[in-house]
Amino acid sequence: MSEEPRTHRLKRLHMRSMRRGIKEMDLILSAYAGAHLEGMNDAQLDTYDALLNENDQDLIRWVTGQESAPEELAALINDISKTFQGKKPSDFDV
Repeated sequence: MSEEPRTHRLKRLHMRSMRRGIKEMDLILSAYAGAHLEGMNDAQLDTYDALLNENDQDLIRWVTGQESAPEELAALINDISKTFQGKKPSDFDV
């Protein structure tokens, strides 16, 4: 099996960020992906890809600080949370 080209991987991850199931996670993750995916290295993209396999109900609790994220995702969840602290609804593209 051949390795997925970086441009395809970025498009796939961004699309998966936009089509979550919970609208709040669609907005948060698609905005985060648009701002950060290009600058991530392969290991960071692997972690983000793993995050996208998590359940939205868990993700929203982790991002909002209602529950602690698993150790392997904690740094990424923390970055996502910090990115959106203090944002207004109008800051998100809908």
